[in-house]
Amino acid sequence: MTETLPGRATAASSLSATALLCRWVVRQAAAQETWFITALDHLQTSADERTLHLFLGQVPRRLGKADLELTPQDLTAAHALLPGWSPLDWSLDGAARIAGLLTFHGPRPFAALFEDLVRTADARELITLYRGLSFYPEPAALSAQVGAGLRSNMRAVFEAIVHGNPYPRDHFDLHRWNHMVLKALFIGSRLAPIVGIDQRNNPELARILLDYADERWAAGRAVTPELWRCVGPCVDALGAYAALQRAMAGSPAERLAAGLALSQTDTPSARHLLASAPETAALIDTGRVGWGNFHHYEAI
Repeated sequence: MTETLPGRATAASSLSATALLCRWVVRQAAAQETWFITALDHLQTSADERTLHLFLGQVPRRLGKADLELTPQDLTAAHALLPGWSPLDWSLDGAARIAGLLTFHGPRPFAALFEDLVRTADARELITLYRGLSFYPEPAALSAQVGAGLRSNMRAVFEAIVHGNPYPRDHFDLHRWNHMVLKALFIGSRLAPIVGIDQRNNPELARILLDYADERWAAGRAVTPELWRCVGPCVDALGAYAALQRAMAGSPAERLAAGLALSQTDTPSARHLLASAPETAALIDTGRVGWGNFHHYEAI
């Protein structure tokens, strides 16, 4: 069963997303404005999927494959439309293709069309298709194709679903969400860009990740420091103080992450353990380090 959370895209926001994407594409590829707008008009009036496939094939040749150039105001507009949506890493042709998909209304359910597109797409096309998930119609019907993307051995495809994309936050059930976070850690993908990483945190995920950390340590392998972000709120309930004490004795990044986790729970044990690392506690208390900028310290 899918959970419904605040921020889920609606049909109205899909239309607004199309308008935003078109604005950004036209601004960056002004020389192709006439072609692009005419092609979208044709998509809107045609129910022939051949028209859509022709458009999707022409876009990179017409517009190129440069990164989408966005201003801070553009990112603010994206977030205002759908909290958490970040098109920061999108490409120009990707934005145009998604605008076309949102404009086209064919005779088949969108899920059937999407399945065909995913089946024949190369890696770059898959990234584009998955980045638009939050705005497609009937999102629940896309579950099978989304599952295939999550299982992909291509990290960039996986991250197209989980980074800067509100779809998992808004549509994943507890099991799929927890599996997604665990896989992100397993493949070395950052947790911070996952939309709703704190909002969707849950005790079952914390338990799974604590077990995962124990398995890594038992095998003599390092534990990704970001893991403790999801354990922190449940430290007391899980009795995870010993694990965090071990992390506090690790690298500077591990100490910072363990300290941040301990700061998420206000118990005597947490305060005592955090106080045992005064430099780390000071960084956290003064607001110099938090989960939002932790990756800068992690690289040190």
